[in-house]
Formats: sequence, structure tokens, C-alpha cells
Amino acid sequence: MLVLAGTIGAGKTSLTQMLSKHLGTPAYYESVEHNRILPLFYKDPKKYAFLLQIDFLNRRMDDIKKAWQNDESVLDRSIFEDSLLFHLNADLGRATETEVTIYDSLLQNMMQELPETPHSKNPDLLIHINISFETMLRRIKKRGRTYEQVDKDPSLYQYYKDLNERYQQWFADYDKSPKIQIDGDQYDFVENDQDKARVIQIIDHKIAQLAI
Repeated sequence: MLVLAGTIGAGKTSLTQMLSKHLGTPAYYESVEHNRILPLFYKDPKKYAFLLQIDFLNRRMDDIKKAWQNDESVLDRSIFEDSLLFHLNADLGRATETEVTIYDSLLQNMMQELPETPHSKNPDLLIHINISFETMLRRIKKRGRTYEQVDKDPSLYQYYKDLNERYQQWFADYDKSPKIQIDGDQYDFVENDQDKARVIQIIDHKIAQLAI
């Protein structure tokens, strides 16, 4: 099980598609286009932060269970990133201490391994796409989701900045599985075929190392 990680606009979905095609494996994607809660969260974060993260947690576990049915799979978002996002929202006053405690406990219980479970819930490899704050803003603007735009809601600028900074420490602390980091500023694997080939090569090499 390969799992992608990265902030908004990092290119997780694009790289998931590439890896799925390259490896011939099923891919599972975070559904945001038809998520009814996400636009509500951007309108009223304090009211909907907890509900949104519980919904994401439920969807993410469902994808992990589906991925178990295959010997190989690629997921475009790590379940552990949801905790990062929710704790940021809590620090911004968008969630209560009680909600954070409930969320953390639920995540821990959901990810607890059971003896009769044939597969681990943790990935075999986490692939973090690291991008700068400037690249993040540029890609958010390019993909054009109205509720994500800074010019529509200037408060998002600081939120995105804090989120991007926290990802650095999150990746450094991550210890649930082997991990690798891709420089999303150096390698434009979406627009540049040479960069795409290089990123695939880097990941193939890591997979081969893990298989030894």
C-alpha cells in the first residue's frame, strides 16, 4: 500500500494517477468535489471543523479497507494527515479541546491493529510531496475551487501558511512506516515529462529497496 501525503495543491491526486498507471494498481482518491461538508466548513470553520474531520476520517478508513482487497494499491491521502489538519483548526479556535480529545481517541482506536487482521492499516510506504508556500498558493489559484481562494477569503492566507509549515514537522515526526520525500518545487511531475519520469524512478528505487 503506497500512500501520498502533502499539503493542498501538492499534486497528490496527479501523482497517485501516475503511480497507479505505472504500477498497474488500483487507486483510491480523496473525494472533495462532491463533499457537501467542505464548502460549509470554508463558510463557517468553527461550526463544521469537527464534522468535516470525522467525515474525512470515516472516508479514509473506508478507502484503507478497500485497499486491503488488493495486493498493491495507491491512496492519495494519508489518514494521519487528518490529525494535523484538525489540530491546526483547533489551535485557530475552530474546535474545542473535547472535540480534539474525541477525534484523537477515535483515530487511535480505528488504527489499532487486530491479531486476526491479515493486513496492516499502516502503509508500506508514505510518499510526501513537499512544496513551498508560494507553489502552494499558485496551485490553489490555478485549480480554481472558489471556496479555497485567498482573494475570496483573505484569512485563508495565514491558514495556508501555517498548514504548509506544519507539514515539515509532521513529516519529520512521522514513524508509522517507511517514508520518502519528493521535492514538488524541483520536480514538476504534472507538466514536465522528464520530471515525471525522474519522480517515478525515485519511487521505484525506494520500493525496490523495501522489497529486499
